[in-house]
Amino acid sequence: MLRPILAAAAALGLTLAPALAADPGPTVKQIMDRGSLLCTGHNGSYLGFAEVDDQGRWSGFDIEFCKALATAILGSPDAVQVIPVSFAQRFPALQSGDVDVIIKVTGWTMSRDTELGLQFARPYFIGPTLILTRKELGAETVADLEGGVFCINAGSSIERIVADYMGARGISYESLTFEKGEELRAALYAGRCDVLAGFGPFLAATRFNAPNPDEWVILEEVLTLEPESIAARQGDDNFIDVINWMVNSLLFAEENGITQANVDEVRANPPSPSVERFLGVSPGYGERLGLSDDWAYNVIKAVGNYAEIYERTVGEGSPYKLPRGKNKLWFDGGLLYTLVLD
Repeated sequence: MLRPILAAAAALGLTLAPALAADPGPTVKQIMDRGSLLCTGHNGSYLGFAEVDDQGRWSGFDIEFCKALATAILGSPDAVQVIPVSFAQRFPALQSGDVDVIIKVTGWTMSRDTELGLQFARPYFIGPTLILTRKELGAETVADLEGGVFCINAGSSIERIVADYMGARGISYESLTFEKGEELRAALYAGRCDVLAGFGPFLAATRFNAPNPDEWVILEEVLTLEPESIAARQGDDNFIDVINWMVNSLLFAEENGITQANVDEVRANPPSPSVERFLGVSPGYGERLGLSDDWAYNVIKAVGNYAEIYERTVGEGSPYKLPRGKNKLWFDGGLLYTLVLD
């Protein structure tokens, strides 16, 4: 009886043994050979997510994720080249190879997933679509804006969301679209449109930067919640694995109280085997992806955890002071959760 038990245990041990170092896939190899990650920016500034200053320096929520991915693959947040593209240009830019990845508040939709040759990673941001309008109009619901002119970003999923929502309720409206955020906001402030439809964070930033912020109101009515995901070219599953676990690492670090400030201390005294593996003290977290085992440590050291990124770009540490809402971790009432690190 002992022999079959030992054989079974040996077989089980083999299934649990660490895998050999994985092939990182063609995209990661290309990034490594080039020495830089080509990541999407914006053709101007998309407030809170991709902003560029007069010196050409980029910042924002999406830019931080670009830096995190560059750090995961290349070991440095400076190894990212931000390529300015509009929302309409982002998909052709990825398909043509002008960028390696789209990190640009991109909604994961069925048509994009099945028709554009794209592959999406797990959502990294939950975007509510809301309405910003002039307070003087006295609107309390979207129905009160019957016949109004809506400003919308051209080439974005907001066009479809508004059309679906208004059509289902028989509410007529006129759409005025713009490629650049600066043009859209200028039209809104100048009175060319009555309403700006868009993601809640963008609307809050737009209201904050208005000449008279108190003249504007964001309606409580939510048109939809949209999962914002990172997109890569179809067929490179290894690259999607790297992206998924990069996002998960930022969430895992927050959940376990690992910050940019204390990551060295935690690494010196890891509280659990999973944290030990996560920070590269013991092997496995990198070799399964074709990366160095300390890649997640490098990411947290460079950009911090998810909460730190959120707070300094769009949250309380930013000019926009946006509540996290559904972008909190699940046990705080949000929709974000960590994958199992085994």
